[in-house]
Amino acid sequence: MAVGYAAAILSVAAATLLTRSLEYTVFPTPLFFAAIVISTWIGGTGPGLAAVALSALVLSSLFVTPLHTFGPGAAGLPYLLQFGIPALLTCWFVKKRKDAELSLTQARDDLESRVEERTAELRRINHQLQVEIAERIRAEETVQKTQAELAHVTRMMTMGELAASIAHEINQPQAAVVINGDACLQWLGGEQPNLPEAREAVARIIEEGTRAGEIIRRIRGLSKKSAPRKSELDLNELIRDVLNLARREILRNDVALRAELSPGLLLTLGDRVQLQQVILNLVINAVEAMGATAGRPRELRIVSETTENGEPLVSIHDTGPGLPPGHEDRVFDAFFTTKPQGVGMGLSISRTIIEAHEGRLWTDNSPEGATFHVRLPALPGFAA
Repeated sequence: MAVGYAAAILSVAAATLLTRSLEYTVFPTPLFFAAIVISTWIGGTGPGLAAVALSALVLSSLFVTPLHTFGPGAAGLPYLLQFGIPALLTCWFVKKRKDAELSLTQARDDLESRVEERTAELRRINHQLQVEIAERIRAEETVQKTQAELAHVTRMMTMGELAASIAHEINQPQAAVVINGDACLQWLGGEQPNLPEAREAVARIIEEGTRAGEIIRRIRGLSKKSAPRKSELDLNELIRDVLNLARREILRNDVALRAELSPGLLLTLGDRVQLQQVILNLVINAVEAMGATAGRPRELRIVSETTENGEPLVSIHDTGPGLPPGHEDRVFDAFFTTKPQGVGMGLSISRTIIEAHEGRLWTDNSPEGATFHVRLPALPGFAA
């Protein structure tokens, strides 16, 4: 503060000496305004007002008549007012300007400080990110290695699952080959060989052998996620073919068959062998489920119809004991079975086949029997 007042005294004194030496008697005020600006800039409001007061005192004494008196006359008072008011405004503007510059300087220093802090923080974050990226890269390499090992284990499990599924799926055509082969020997072993019947038996052997080969090839393709050979199919026709194949099994178990097929075409786009295997598996499962049924009729009911969305729907209902409570979804799991001699692959493969056809396979269960539903997409461009 003392420096400011000293600056006021020295600046006013310098303005007085320069004004006297330059003989600015008409306009003696410019240097005094400069003294006020310097005093206010250096010391603030107090020294600035002091410079205004000293300047007015000097002007009234040395430059305003009557000279060498400490107080203006009546004639010099307007002159001093003309000086004092601008001088006070100059002091105020200079003080505001100084405050503004100090605020800007402080704000700049604060900003630089924050920028430095933020920069340091970003450096720390960047270092942490680099460490995390390095750890993530190592983790990804570990995951890739683990996935490769898991893929190897999965391939081995798939090979085992495939072997079990092939054994399950070709069991029926294999049994048909044996039965027809035995019948062929009987037709040929008589005193008068029945060649027409023998030829039919051999033809059935060839047909069942071909079907078994197709099953193996299609199951292998399914395990490799290869696309099935899809063509236009009438599900009613396919169901009739399946019932012809399973008729002996149905009669042997004393099961009454009710086929309620849609009177119109029930067209879809699918693989004939795969869909035939699904329907056949569901029919055989239903017949076997009624094997121990006593005290009520054994009835296999097959219904084909069209849903409200125009999609073909096949329902297979039996009058067996139904599925164990709580196992409605588990029956579609691989290797889960409710039959003593079952391997638990038929329904799992059937669901996989239906889902590969963009359809759905599900079951409804009750104590009066189980119902399996197969819904498939309608043939594109076909309206039932």
